[in-house]
Amino acid sequence: MNPYVYLAIAIAAEVIATSSLKAVKGLSTPLPLLLVLVGYGISFWMLILVMRSLPVGIVYAIWSGLGIVLVSLVALFLYGQRLDLPAMLGIGLIIGGVVVINLFSSSASH
Repeated sequence: MNPYVYLAIAIAAEVIATSSLKAVKGLSTPLPLLLVLVGYGISFWMLILVMRSLPVGIVYAIWSGLGIVLVSLVALFLYGQRLDLPAMLGIGLIIGGVVVINLFSSSASH
């Protein structure tokens, strides 16, 4: 299977897990805790599969960069957490970095 499919699954699972952390509330809510544990488990399992064929630096840059962007969007819509202009500019630079890696880097196999 294409390693980018595994990477997309890893990112989605990490976003679900990270977004659920706020709802855990001191380990008193079992469903969000289960989402955190299973989400991170799936995410790291998929990362292991991806790193068999792609360089670790490229994988981590894409995984963490897109994770930051997506978690920020989830936090906006789910928790009403707004970002200020410097935060949005920083996230824009992260997106730009991921695009540059995918379009121009010979390290990322296409």
